[in-house]
Amino acid sequence: MIKFFLVALVSLGIFGCNSNPAPSGQQGIVETKVQGEFSTADIIRNPITANGQTDSSKVAKIEFEEMTHDFGTAQEGAVIKHKYKFTNTGKVPLMIGSARSTCGCTIPKWPREPIAPGESGEIAVRFNTDGKPNKQTKIITLNANTLPAMTKLYIKGNVIPKK
Repeated sequence: MIKFFLVALVSLGIFGCNSNPAPSGQQGIVETKVQGEFSTADIIRNPITANGQTDSSKVAKIEFEEMTHDFGTAQEGAVIKHKYKFTNTGKVPLMIGSARSTCGCTIPKWPREPIAPGESGEIAVRFNTDGKPNKQTKIITLNANTLPAMTKLYIKGNVIPKK
C-alpha cells in the first residue's frame, strides 16, 4: 500500500508539472478575442466600480416588447407556447447566460450566441398545463450581461381543470 502511494506521488510530481511554460514575459496575460468591433472583455465587463459608482455606458440593455404574457383561459393538458421578442438597445453584444423557470412545466429556450447592439432575438417559452389547474403565474428568470443582471418574464392565465 505504501509503495502504491509512493509511485502515485512520484508520478504526480513527474507528470503534473507544466512541460510547456509560458514564453518569457507572457505570464499573466489574458488574451481577448475580438468579435466585430467588440472584444470578449467588453461583453463580460462589470459596470460597477469599487467606489460604488456605476458606469452603464458599455453594457448590453435588453428591451422586451412585453414582459408578461396573459394566455387567457386554457383547458388543463394544453401546451401554451409564446415568444418574448426583445432588442439589444445597449452598446455591446448581449449575452444571455441562462433562462430558467419556477418549475419543470415551463421550459424557456434562448439564443446562445451574442446579440449585437440594435439586433433582436426572442425567448421561446413552452408551458405544459397538465396537472396545473386554476389560476397560474410562472416566472422565467434570465441572467445576462445587463444592468441589472437578472430580468424576469411572466406567463399567466387560468387553466380549466379536467372533468
